[in-house]
Amino acid sequence: MAEVQTNTQSGEMSQRFIEFVMMQAQNAALFLGQIPNPQTGKGEVNLELAKMFIDQLAMIQEKTRGNLTNEETAVLRNTLSNLQMAFVEVSRQVREGTTESAAESPEAETTEPVPSSSPGKAEAPATPEAESESRKKFTKSYGA
Repeated sequence: MAEVQTNTQSGEMSQRFIEFVMMQAQNAALFLGQIPNPQTGKGEVNLELAKMFIDQLAMIQEKTRGNLTNEETAVLRNTLSNLQMAFVEVSRQVREGTTESAAESPEAETTEPVPSSSPGKAEAPATPEAESESRKKFTKSYGA
């Protein structure tokens, strides 16, 4: 009896974890302009907020390594890689000025991806804004 109850609880927890990952991904997609803003009906780009949600998923992936089911691991890994690729593409479009959302969103015009701190990639010098005390000390980007 206890075994059945444990399996049911772990199944529910697995489902909740996947829902959590999907909610974070939906928030990131909203700020990447892939989902229209419910208030305006238009896609809006805010790379800084999108990056925050993507970084949170990366942190969850790192902190839960070895403690997830195969399904949870696959969902998290696939979601994270899809969002990172979307971030790179939207960042490129914002830099080139080819997105409608970038022109409409003041945050998108001033927000640029921060160089990656991942292994194997050289870090670019930090901007004076990034060095200010009000900013995070460590940041990560998914594109060049």
